[in-house]
Amino acid sequence: MLLFVAFLSINNGPLFVKQRTGRPFLLAHRGVAQTFDTHGLQNDTCTAERIYPPEHSFIENTIPSMQEAFRLGADMVEFDVQPTRDGKFAVFHDWTLDCRTNGKGVTREHTLAELKQLDVGYGYTADGGKTYPLRGKGLHMMPSLDEVLQTFPDKAFLIHVKSNDPEEGRQLAQALSRLPAAQQRLLTVYGGDLPVASFHEQLPGIRVMSKETMKSCLIPYLVLGWSGYVPPACQNTELHIPEALAHWFWGWPGRFLERMESNNTRVIIVGGDGSEFSSGFDTPDDMKRLPSDYNGWIWTNRIDKIAPLYKK
Repeated sequence: MLLFVAFLSINNGPLFVKQRTGRPFLLAHRGVAQTFDTHGLQNDTCTAERIYPPEHSFIENTIPSMQEAFRLGADMVEFDVQPTRDGKFAVFHDWTLDCRTNGKGVTREHTLAELKQLDVGYGYTADGGKTYPLRGKGLHMMPSLDEVLQTFPDKAFLIHVKSNDPEEGRQLAQALSRLPAAQQRLLTVYGGDLPVASFHEQLPGIRVMSKETMKSCLIPYLVLGWSGYVPPACQNTELHIPEALAHWFWGWPGRFLERMESNNTRVIIVGGDGSEFSSGFDTPDDMKRLPSDYNGWIWTNRIDKIAPLYKK
């Protein structure tokens, strides 16, 4: 028993783990975006109506927002896509237009040209509708997927599919298949189980993530990872590890990161226990909860607050 305990300690501890140097990698959720009160959120909550008083004028999922995120030091930007009625993809978060824009109805029931006429800053308010500080600043600023990828051909992106429609996964794969192989390697796709599975069937070389891919990797790893075994399902994927659960994974952080990276899998630590809405590391105090030598990937909703910490 003592020998077995010693083996577990050595095989999953920091001893013999290659020294990791450099700063963490930063993933900017929706670029530089307005933040909001996350208490009591439901799937249909209009978050634009509960933003905090704006500290900047950038609007999520727009090209200026992404440009600013990369300028500040983001290594990757996450954005959302919605299919359009004319077979293209718009970069926009919501299933419907009514919350954020001056449009009405289901986003995917409009053409790209119609969507590009809207003001994506129209609905943002921090005082219950008394004022709308971003109204007029988002006019004609909803980009297409093609525009984003053409503007940033050498940047890394995490693309969020917002439905569970397998046809959307196939359509996205077709759109990304036209890109050069080097640019494809910079992309990761995540979202519902069905579209992610159909996307992966079409483009197996691009990293993907869904609840199903996470479970297929991490449940066997919880059972056998103590031995150093990494399940085949962990290869060429992405894992979002909630901060509160990270210590349950054998070898966290150094050995775990080393094992996953050897299988071409990116590990991103997110805030909370996985139940909170897009929880991230958004303040200097949040960063203090990470191991002092942690330099893996970090999810943040405030790249404008976190990136400057690593420029000092």
